[in-house]
Amino acid sequence: MTQRQPWKSGTATAIGSMPGTDPLETARIVAGELPDLTPMPELPARGVGGDMLGRTAGMLPDLAVEVVPSGYRVARTPGRDQRRAVDLLRWDLDALEEVTAADTEPRLIKLQVAGPWTLASGIELERGHRVLTDHGALRDFTEALVEGVREHAALVAERTGGRVLLQLDEPTLPAVLSGDLPTPSGYGTVPAFPEPEVQRLLEHTIERLGEAVARPVIVHCCAARPPVRLSRRAGVGALSLDAGTLESCSEEFAEEVGEVFDAGLPVLLGMVPTIEPRREPELRELVEPVRTFVTKLGFSERVLAEQVVPTPTCGLAAASPGWARRVLELTGRLGRMLPERFAQD
Repeated sequence: MTQRQPWKSGTATAIGSMPGTDPLETARIVAGELPDLTPMPELPARGVGGDMLGRTAGMLPDLAVEVVPSGYRVARTPGRDQRRAVDLLRWDLDALEEVTAADTEPRLIKLQVAGPWTLASGIELERGHRVLTDHGALRDFTEALVEGVREHAALVAERTGGRVLLQLDEPTLPAVLSGDLPTPSGYGTVPAFPEPEVQRLLEHTIERLGEAVARPVIVHCCAARPPVRLSRRAGVGALSLDAGTLESCSEEFAEEVGEVFDAGLPVLLGMVPTIEPRREPELRELVEPVRTFVTKLGFSERVLAEQVVPTPTCGLAAASPGWARRVLELTGRLGRMLPERFAQD
């Protein structure tokens, strides 16, 4: 049975990142093209504090980071890098507030933050080891993440009058599970974490954050083999995947994704290419691989109308401004097309 969702039929959205450095212009574009589920834009091209890790670190209470040659590292006191992350986040919210000021009803706004495992993988402790290698630090960072994101979500809702959804970005999760995460020195790898431990921490985070935002809490992983079953067991309410992972995938992975559809959960599927192709694809070309996948699993095409929310294949930070805008247009059109074509199957 398909679960009831806060967005309406025909909705589309994006992963979050966009090209450029102008938060106001970007917010206008994103809010205009994706009005039903508007992602709060991220602009990594602004540098320190503008990327996923720095942006999330800017939300953490009582914790600060600084930039070192190997990346982000815990700082003893807030310095220039931490202040910049906080400032960028504030400017982004100012821009979103301005472009939503004329809304006549609450807008559904999607926030994107680094999930607990990706955050703890991407930030180093003072002595140079990744946060996730220290159980106490991992716990402290997770609690700070929960507290900081809850506060930020409440502020976004207050400033925009919207309803806030949350997307946890976990691109590093497969490497955490497989033991392929390199140490900061590059001479070794961090030992694999047991699935039950990974699941417990993710489940705790989803549960705590789900109390403060509109459900479902979304987990996004653009890896070639995202841990779909583990995410489901952790209580995720929706999954965000690159539709390219469904093409020529293993029987085991197809079964995991099929379980998601069978459970009635929504799937945000990256169907529109972020890299500009030589020829712009038609909408039917974009949807055909997904249609083939779900019908091979024995599902009605109606799941495309009821459970699939189209997105770009991944973030758009590396796209040209022109193509990024066109991707959002195509994604929005694709969202509207799915119920028109498949709702009556």
